[in-house]
Amino acid sequence: MDTSTEDVAMVDAALPSIGVLQLIKGAQAQHGLRHGDYQRYRRYCTARLARLYKSLNFTHGKGKYVKKPITEATVTNVRYLHIVLYLAERAWSYAMELKQATGTGSSRKRIHLIRRLAKAARWGELFSQLCTSKADSRTALEAAAYAAYMKGNLLLEREDDWDVALKNFKNARAVYEELGKYGDVENQVLCRQRVEELDPSIRYCNYKMGNVNIQGSDLLDLRNQEGPGLDLLQSKLQAVIEEARSKQAVTITQLEWLEYKLPVNNEKTRLCIVKGQELEKDTVESSSDSLTTEKKLAVYDKIFVAYQDAKRHIRDDLVRAVSTEDVKEELTLLDKAVSSILLQRTIDRNLVLVAGAKARLTKQQQGSREEKGEKPAKPEDLVRLYDILYQNVSDLIDLTTSGREQKASEVAFAKELEVRREAFQAERCFYLAQFYSVASKFPEAYLLFKRSEQRADSAAKKLTFDKSLRQEAQQLKERSRGEASLVHARAVADDSKVHESLQKGVASMKLKEQTSNEVQFLVDNLEKFEAFVGASGSKDPPRIAQIPPPFQSVPCRPIVLDTALTTLEFPSLQGRLKKLEKKSSSFFGLWNRGK
Repeated sequence: MDTSTEDVAMVDAALPSIGVLQLIKGAQAQHGLRHGDYQRYRRYCTARLARLYKSLNFTHGKGKYVKKPITEATVTNVRYLHIVLYLAERAWSYAMELKQATGTGSSRKRIHLIRRLAKAARWGELFSQLCTSKADSRTALEAAAYAAYMKGNLLLEREDDWDVALKNFKNARAVYEELGKYGDVENQVLCRQRVEELDPSIRYCNYKMGNVNIQGSDLLDLRNQEGPGLDLLQSKLQAVIEEARSKQAVTITQLEWLEYKLPVNNEKTRLCIVKGQELEKDTVESSSDSLTTEKKLAVYDKIFVAYQDAKRHIRDDLVRAVSTEDVKEELTLLDKAVSSILLQRTIDRNLVLVAGAKARLTKQQQGSREEKGEKPAKPEDLVRLYDILYQNVSDLIDLTTSGREQKASEVAFAKELEVRREAFQAERCFYLAQFYSVASKFPEAYLLFKRSEQRADSAAKKLTFDKSLRQEAQQLKERSRGEASLVHARAVADDSKVHESLQKGVASMKLKEQTSNEVQFLVDNLEKFEAFVGASGSKDPPRIAQIPPPFQSVPCRPIVLDTALTTLEFPSLQGRLKKLEKKSSSFFGLWNRGK
């Protein structure tokens, strides 16, 4: 809504009810806080205050600044309450902007931050008092919750009175939880969101007071929460998480992988492994779709960073261990174990991508409406993902079987991986067949569906160790069989259509089609005195000859079949042949020939 329209809508007759939470949430979403831009929101609050001062003629002097306090007697219009509210919002947004700039360090900016939060808390308290005396009960209740929220933020940043901070956050949460039961749908949604924003602050205050035993994974859950007011918690949670990991790393002295129990002596390596294990628990607990795909991928990226750092520390230790062969062997096995875990998490991340692509592809095939900004899925995308999974599993098999002496657990693990690879091959064949089916290449699609059915059947018989994957393989087998029958039917129907169209085309073929509008050419009309070249300035091409020339009918050579040749009796030619004299090789013969 335009700000000038807002000012005109405020009448001076009476103080209407103010939807405090709805007002500030709408302003925050439209002016920067959707993207975490507190500076933009602070500038909006400043401009909004200037318009309110001008519309109320409540300026503080043109030359020298003369402060005009807002009291109960001053508030004759609801816009005076808006002034106090936006003053609190401006101070709060300035504090959050400074928080982004200072981070976890202690400096003069942090002192300025606390002063801004204190100012926001004072304006919030004044807003609550004015609403209590001038506005209706609902507005007064929302104003009280807003003031408690601002005071809780101040005490949270000061870290000096956790009991009072917890009390303020709980009071605000109770008010918003109660208000979320009434009103329109938009107000109920906003109240529930505010309750969700307050819960991490309450849990953190309880943790600092020692009321509850919060583990590192619980703190990670707090960090996964989003909201403008939660930025104050991020640096504090990071420090607490690092402290909890350091305490937990002291208790972890070895890494269990298959049947190996590998000692982890380096403290930096232990910290990285503990961080990776905590993040893995977070992905397991979020398997019930409580996190979006983007958030899950972000968690996996953090897991990769943690284990890569662990590998780097292990290899640094390998470089230092020059003379001790036993230590080298232990570090080599530890590096192999961390690399194996890293590959397994890579496979899990790619399976998350596969699940998202499958869901989008199924939605498109069913004709469901796509969400805004959702990338469409194609069968070739899944083919590419399964190619990557196949390569990941192959790398993991090579890594597991790379040792000289293999334990029974390594051999069994490698066999399980081979079965998984066969299942991935079946999935790849299925989606590659879908790609060919979409391209109307039915013979290739049919053969690939049959191959997918065979591989899925083989994998389902061997997948005794994973019931969910076995069930997926059986479902893939049934789908491949059905798709193969469907593609076969489409191929037969398409072939019959082609045959019918070919017959119709051959039957309608003519060597030269005679039409009334046939184009005449000069070569065919040499006896006519007619211009076959366009007039000057005309764009029509000259009609000299048709290129390529048209087909002409020509007589076919006769075919002669000589059927009487085998029954004729030809005359004898023996009388025309010369009789050859017999040659004599004796002496008398030669004597007679000489005479």
